[in-house]
Amino acid sequence: MSGCGPPFLWEGYEVRQTNKITWRKSTRCGSSACVEVAKVDGEYLIRDSKNPDLAALTFTEAEWAAFTEGVVAGDFRF
Repeated sequence: MSGCGPPFLWEGYEVRQTNKITWRKSTRCGSSACVEVAKVDGEYLIRDSKNPDLAALTFTEAEWAAFTEGVVAGDFRF
């Protein structure tokens, strides 16, 4: 993956150090306490906007598709 360091495991998740990546966050985010998403080489990276220097979580396209389908279906409403 270009723009990313080697992956490593943290609490059971594969994470990568990132640089020179275009991050996006929701237009509904009204503070710095949001998550940011970037797509790099067919994988999705997720990071905490208030801690951008920490490693990002990495998800495959299939994992991301399952997550976004769940959001649309209302699976994550509390």
